[in-house]
Amino acid sequence: MNDWLDAVRWNSDGLVPVIAQEAGSSTVLMVAWMNREALALTAQQGHAVYWSRSRGKLWHKGEESGHQQKVLEIRLDCDEDVILLTVEQAGGIACHTGRHHCFYRVLRDGEWETVEPVIKSPDAIYQK
Repeated sequence: MNDWLDAVRWNSDGLVPVIAQEAGSSTVLMVAWMNREALALTAQQGHAVYWSRSRGKLWHKGEESGHQQKVLEIRLDCDEDVILLTVEQAGGIACHTGRHHCFYRVLRDGEWETVEPVIKSPDAIYQK
C-alpha cells in the first residue's frame, strides 16, 4: 500500500531532506527532514509533517505557531534522496525566527547580512 515510500533513498538515520517551496512565488521557505512515517502522514493528511532531529519526534509544522503548510504536491528528485514539497504557507511565516522563510541572510563582503524582516516576534508566536 505504501510501496511508493520504498522508492525513497533514506539516509543511514532513516531520514530524507525535504525542501518546502511556496506555491506561486517558488520561494524556498525552509529545509527540514522526514522519516518514513512523516512522509506517509504528509501524503495522507495534506499538510507538512517533519521529523525534528533536535526533539527526536514527529513535528506537525504549525502545531505551536499555527503556521501550517498545506501540501499541494510532493516530488522526489532524480537520485531519489530529496523530497520537494510545494506548499501554501499559513500566516506567511515559515521560519521560527518569525520571518517569511529561513533563508534571510546573504553573504556580502565576507559577512552574513540579514536582509529579511521579522514579520512577527517569536515571543508572540511561541507562547508557552
